[in-house]
Amino acid sequence: MPRPTPTVPPSTAERVRSACAHAEQAVLAMPGIDPTPVSVHHVRECGDAVIAVPTTSVAALVAGNSPDAGAPAVLELTDHAPLPLREPVRALVWLRGWVRAVPAQAQRALAGEVAKENPDPGLLDVGHTATLLRLVINSAVVADSTGAESVSIDELRVAQPDPFCALESAWLLHMDADHADVVAQLARHLPPRLQHGIVHPLAIDRYGLTLRVEGRDGDHDFRLPFNSPADDIESLSRAVRTLAGCPFLNGLRRI
Repeated sequence: MPRPTPTVPPSTAERVRSACAHAEQAVLAMPGIDPTPVSVHHVRECGDAVIAVPTTSVAALVAGNSPDAGAPAVLELTDHAPLPLREPVRALVWLRGWVRAVPAQAQRALAGEVAKENPDPGLLDVGHTATLLRLVINSAVVADSTGAESVSIDELRVAQPDPFCALESAWLLHMDADHADVVAQLARHLPPRLQHGIVHPLAIDRYGLTLRVEGRDGDHDFRLPFNSPADDIESLSRAVRTLAGCPFLNGLRRI
């Protein structure tokens, strides 16, 4: 019987969406002022990003005094691995566009809309110590160990984060802490040049799993594609154990 064709990696637009959803650190860069820390960020399906900045920040003042078209800006988001790795940054995303002020009377309503998809506690500060801004995105770039890629705004609008995005951190932490045997089995797929480092699970999505190898010559990431995309928790667990060569696939427990 022929072997199934391994899945392809996620699209660039999906990688951007997933990295944005994972990112816990973000800063807003605008010409002529220092980068401003962002306490809340959310990319909406319409293709813009809603962000919260300190009400007393220069960025809030500049956006509030800008013309209707807004002020040029770049939102930089950092996706950190949930594990304590030697190099914790997994990906960087730059969203470039025009930042616009949100009218004071619409701040709380917009915060409520964002909370339906992203219940970030920082939204509770809106109207008090935080101000919402909208970044109308013109372009997006994601960079990781494989290089940097750009994506059009049209592709970004129709893309969604990976369906297991919200569960990924817990999965990786659990696998690293409690399933060293599974990680060791997965590491057998690494090429010989990467066989002598410390191996951690770095990322997982419906198409595959990425390992981080911390070696004497630096850090290396290696992706292991699944034979078919996973569409639920059980199929994701099965895909990982299949890669690991588990002989008891009919009696799987969730990793």
